[in-house]
Amino acid sequence: MLEKVDLTKKISKEEYKEKMPQLESKLGRLQRECKALGIPVLIVFEGFGAAGKGLQIGHLIQSMDPRGFEVHPVKNETEEERMHPFMWRFWTKTPARGRIAIFDGSWYRKVLIDRFEKRTKAKDLPAAFHSINSFEQQLADDGNLIIKLFLDIDKKEQKKRFDKLAKNKETAWRVSQGDRERNAHYDEYAALMEDMLFKTDTDYAPWTIVESLDRRFATLKIYTTVIKAMAEQIEKVQQQNIAKTVEKGDKAEAERDVREKENGGDEIEEIAREADAQMKDLQVSILSKADLSLSYTREEYKEKLDKLQKKMEKLHGELYRRRIPVVLGFEGWDAGGKGGAIKRLTAKMDARGYVVNPTASPNDIEKAHHYLWRFWRAMPKDGHVAIFDRTWYGRVMVERIEGFCTTEEWKRAYKEINDMEKDLYNAGAIVIKFWMHIDKDEQERRFKERQENPEKQWKITDEDWRNREKWDQYEDAVNEMLMRTSTDYAPWVVVEGNSKYYARVKVLQTVVDAIEKRLKEE
Repeated sequence: MLEKVDLTKKISKEEYKEKMPQLESKLGRLQRECKALGIPVLIVFEGFGAAGKGLQIGHLIQSMDPRGFEVHPVKNETEEERMHPFMWRFWTKTPARGRIAIFDGSWYRKVLIDRFEKRTKAKDLPAAFHSINSFEQQLADDGNLIIKLFLDIDKKEQKKRFDKLAKNKETAWRVSQGDRERNAHYDEYAALMEDMLFKTDTDYAPWTIVESLDRRFATLKIYTTVIKAMAEQIEKVQQQNIAKTVEKGDKAEAERDVREKENGGDEIEEIAREADAQMKDLQVSILSKADLSLSYTREEYKEKLDKLQKKMEKLHGELYRRRIPVVLGFEGWDAGGKGGAIKRLTAKMDARGYVVNPTASPNDIEKAHHYLWRFWRAMPKDGHVAIFDRTWYGRVMVERIEGFCTTEEWKRAYKEINDMEKDLYNAGAIVIKFWMHIDKDEQERRFKERQENPEKQWKITDEDWRNREKWDQYEDAVNEMLMRTSTDYAPWVVVEGNSKYYARVKVLQTVVDAIEKRLKEE
């Protein structure tokens, strides 16, 4: 997740000054509505040291009624706290209905700082993660809104901020030896962060990554995230209240609830829509960073392709001898080059040792099972390779956008998919996912080329043109998918595909490199 974050994001002073007054007003309005509806809210600030958690909390609470919230700084356990289960001190700080609890640090300390400093032993981690997820789910099921913000900065910026704080005697106390240790071992600590994010990023308590190099950008994103979450929760509770009174058969009360929703509902809905649109501008755009001008000449392509295919032929045999399974998933835009890349990848592989699984809409039998069932059936045994032309990620793309599953279903799918891929990795598999990326103009050119070629007309359908009309929706979904499901054990590789030659070579090179790396580790 963190390796996909673009930390260069920033916002101008002028834009910040223009947008913030509106956001501040909306947050105050939503706090009052949460109080009226009895919605308890937990806002969790986590992230790297010196990322600005204290500063951002200070900004956020300026727009709130101080009588309605409490800030809880979380440090080392006291002696009394150590004498209780570790979640005790957080259960005792959960907010009453209608109030807001803001945590500067949180229950995640157990699996972050304490884990880094060896106070939390490896054998205790599964129980700690179970306690955390159980705690959050119980609160969410009881109507609590949980907003989790992870403030991200890089190693260089973190050291720079530590040095600046340390130089001033009034702020030097804020930089501990532990802070310095974690900066010195930044990559190691970041890996613990990554592990925590994936194990606790759930549909009922998702993480929002806040790019925090630019403080104005971070403030704007935090405000927008909190506003969007609160507005959506208010709408949800209003609908639930109406449904409850209708179920009770109390017509008068139901009509009153409807009137109350109508009185303020349009404003809340508008706030939610505006926040949603604003979040799209603030979200990580992984695809926009791809350099689609990358290409090879025909001569370069032939030379590289021949060399890599010969390597792949030998490595395939080595995979079989060492009984290492491989799972390769291909996704991408229609006409993005998945088929061509797979064809070149498998050209010199032993056909007895791999299977290409084309994925279409699920049939009636497949629909009668969990959506991952049909993919589990196609997973390779040790020493074999399974290649998927379209994958389980349809759940968070086409099914999400076309309404073939509920919002709750596609939101929880990120964790379900991460868990499945971790199972494959734990069983010894090499897992790589490719997103074949082209721009809209290149797609149109390829569509027209297919239509005009009798031998390729079967490749283009009316559905391809309809999907093209939803390009922006798919791009948003793909960016979120890449962000939430690219892991060290099952990474996403964005393949710059405007040049078919370049794309095919990159896919082959990536697979070859991954296999060679694994063989060295064996």
